[in-house]
Amino acid sequence: MRLAIAITGAIVVAVVILALTHGNSHPKSQAPTKAAEQKAFAGSPPVLASVHNQAGELLGGGTGAFKQRLAQLKGHPVVVNKWAAWCGPCREEFPVFQKVSVQYGKRVAFLGVDSQDNDGDAKTFLKQFPVSYPSYSDPHIKIAATMDAVGAWPTTVIYNSQGKIANTHFGPYSSNAALVADIKRYAQ
Repeated sequence: MRLAIAITGAIVVAVVILALTHGNSHPKSQAPTKAAEQKAFAGSPPVLASVHNQAGELLGGGTGAFKQRLAQLKGHPVVVNKWAAWCGPCREEFPVFQKVSVQYGKRVAFLGVDSQDNDGDAKTFLKQFPVSYPSYSDPHIKIAATMDAVGAWPTTVIYNSQGKIANTHFGPYSSNAALVADIKRYAQ
């Protein structure tokens, strides 16, 4: 009985610490200027340029549209970040994706999946934290299910250039270096 109470107490403390560390922080956008993005993406392959042309958009179409986009991107690695505007750790991580997606966007495709969220909040968030790629609206977690990424926010899935899942990272990336290391390791 004492062990159960101790474990319950430890869980409560952990939840409070997570709420305090993630709930009260206010990350700042790290989005490069449009001129810097254009310079970084100059000469991108057409299929990657089509992704950049939809930067910051919230796309519909569900799993069909998402799978079709993945098929179009075959031949290029794809990094898919599942997020939601209500998710504190997602907000913390977004500046990492703002930077790294521009750094690697000429050879790696980036896509977002906004799961279990409402489009209004998602669009407001994307204006605050603009990214160089589009996100797919996934209010019922159906797209996330196709990536086996239902249980955690954020989750990042890296597809190799053959279109196969090479890595799934549950939870936020805390630094640019951590995301870059996974891209170098799995995005082949």
